[in-house]
Amino acid sequence: MPGGDGTGPFGGGSGTGRGMGGGTGRGRMSGNRPGSGPAGNCVCPSCGNKMSHQVGVPCYSVNCSKCGAKMVRG
Repeated sequence: MPGGDGTGPFGGGSGTGRGMGGGTGRGRMSGNRPGSGPAGNCVCPSCGNKMSHQVGVPCYSVNCSKCGAKMVRG
């Protein structure tokens, strides 16, 4: 207690710890980013072919039906 006023070490006091605001509250893997949720498409980076995303199957494990390249989430 440096000052004897109950604030603790220097720089301490109310509102200096973690978790005090600043977060957006959206959680992990949310929003319109690639890889967010079951809906969406797999897109071929080589030829642009689109396929609907299958739940539980990552796009990078699917080959393009036109050119054979690995698909990406799009």
